Amino acid sequence: MSTLKVPIRGMHCASCEILIGESVRKVPRVAEVRVDQHRGLATIQYHGEPPSGEAIRQAVQDAGYDVGQKDKLPWISTNPRDYKDLLRAAGILFVIYLIAKWLNLFSLDVGAQNTGVIVALFVGLIAGVSTCMALVGGLVLSLSARHAELHPEATTFQKFRPHIYFNIGRIVGFALLGGFVGLIGAAFRPSSNILAFLTVVIGGVMIFFGLKLVEVFPILKDKSITLPSGVARLFGLHKEVKEYSPKSSMVMGALTFFLPCGFTQAMQLYAVSTGSFWQGMAIMTLFAVGTAPGLLGVGGLTSIFKGRKARIFFMTAGLAVIILGWINIVNGSHLFGSSSGEKNSTVSNAEVQEVRMTQSGGGYSPNTFTVEKGKPVKWIIKSTSPFSCAASIVMPKYGINQGLRSGENIIKFTPTEVGEIPFSCSMGMYRGKFIVIEPKGGPVSAGNVAQAATLSAQQSGTASCGAGGCGGCGGGARKATTPQVGVVQTEPSSSNVQDKIQVLKSVYTYEKDMVPNIFTVKKGQRVRLEIDVRDNGQGCMSTVVIPGLYDQVYQLTAGQKIVMEFTPTAIGDYPITCAMGVPRGEIKVIN
Repeated sequence: MSTLKVPIRGMHCASCEILIGESVRKVPRVAEVRVDQHRGLATIQYHGEPPSGEAIRQAVQDAGYDVGQKDKLPWISTNPRDYKDLLRAAGILFVIYLIAKWLNLFSLDVGAQNTGVIVALFVGLIAGVSTCMALVGGLVLSLSARHAELHPEATTFQKFRPHIYFNIGRIVGFALLGGFVGLIGAAFRPSSNILAFLTVVIGGVMIFFGLKLVEVFPILKDKSITLPSGVARLFGLHKEVKEYSPKSSMVMGALTFFLPCGFTQAMQLYAVSTGSFWQGMAIMTLFAVGTAPGLLGVGGLTSIFKGRKARIFFMTAGLAVIILGWINIVNGSHLFGSSSGEKNSTVSNAEVQEVRMTQSGGGYSPNTFTVEKGKPVKWIIKSTSPFSCAASIVMPKYGINQGLRSGENIIKFTPTEVGEIPFSCSMGMYRGKFIVIEPKGGPVSAGNVAQAATLSAQQSGTASCGAGGCGGCGGGARKATTPQVGVVQTEPSSSNVQDKIQVLKSVYTYEKDMVPNIFTVKKGQRVRLEIDVRDNGQGCMSTVVIPGLYDQVYQLTAGQKIVMEFTPTAIGDYPITCAMGVPRGEIKVIN
């Protein structure tokens, strides 16, 4: 058997290899054909006399390609027009971003007050136009825009029809898999490392397609990420001429069930909680139906533009996909970490370090905590938005991967090393951290907040908090507080009329902080500090504590009164600070 090698131009995927191979095999005397789109070469095996060169050329052209050597393309375009169009695309994308920000699409939320299976539909509607668009929507946009660019001859409906199949496959797949997880009573919850890997890989794929779409890197024109031709043929995913196959579109839609989207995982947990196949199916079906308008809209845009408008649109789409891909890679990188398997360690009430956090659709508040090494932590998380992306929380270092339910959720772990322990949502978009310090034999925040602030600054490479605000502790900067002496009132103790309690009253606002903020009290006599909180605190200044006198950290929440009761046992000056050690006032203890 003899061999003939034929160079071919225009191939970009495994489907091209299959289409050319099937066409050339019909030429008389051809026994076998192997096509390599990366090399731009078809290797033909034949018996006896070689097949007609003109017949092979015609077969290749019938498949939609040309015989000839692949052009050597430069790395970067030298055409000024490409960069002018790219600037126009960047301007369009910036305007779209401003509109989305104005419409608050980046922080849409579904609160805990919504109940019942129908809530899945509303969650899906929000997910389809908000944070999940960075993952599922970005992937759809990158693939559909690239396909529409490769096939400008296709009609609008031919370009749009795959998106209909994609969403049909997504709805059917979510229905069946939702029923399954509802029936078995255990959600599909991969480890944080798997979530990280998937998120980073998808981000890389998106950036690759985005770079192809912006058209300033000609060398990428013939490069592609595809299945091997044998795999594509096995699943029948090779019939790609003017539209990619309905089967491949439906399979891709169904497989998005396993992508690490926080909204999807929240709905999976909801389906699990029902313990019912039919209810689990209903929840995931309605969620997929809710996401369909947003995903159809993104995919549909790629099918309506033609000519010069199409070029500008594809560049705009390419820039958006690159940005979304990079966001996914950055977010995914935060999810990598080791698992120590200590998330359910037994906690002794006498030694527990209790911290409280609120989770909403916009993230976590507060999101930075200081704890001591070797002492168990009881992490109490109040979820006010259990169907949002932030409700799926992971802490890679300690193997924690948990979906939050409405109300209080408790996570237990024991920090074993000094340093920072990051945590985030399952997409890495909303983040926070625990700062672990060496134990000093006392409560968490008694006299060691300065050490915590210094440690955080050293590890983050930023300045520690100063008296005038926060340089590297998450915001909350303000003007230096003005010293103002407060009046100390004495009242009978509720437990004993003969005993007196020293009452200190202060008002907190964001503009003026605590007013008054300096008090003088007597040693050995009980003290009650009442803070009337009128504004929400911000950044690291959103908390208040008195190291050495009252060690529990309070969150400054508008409309709530903070009451601290303690008995000073030693003479001295005790600063009133935030949890990171920034002073905001002082209590002087005298004889």
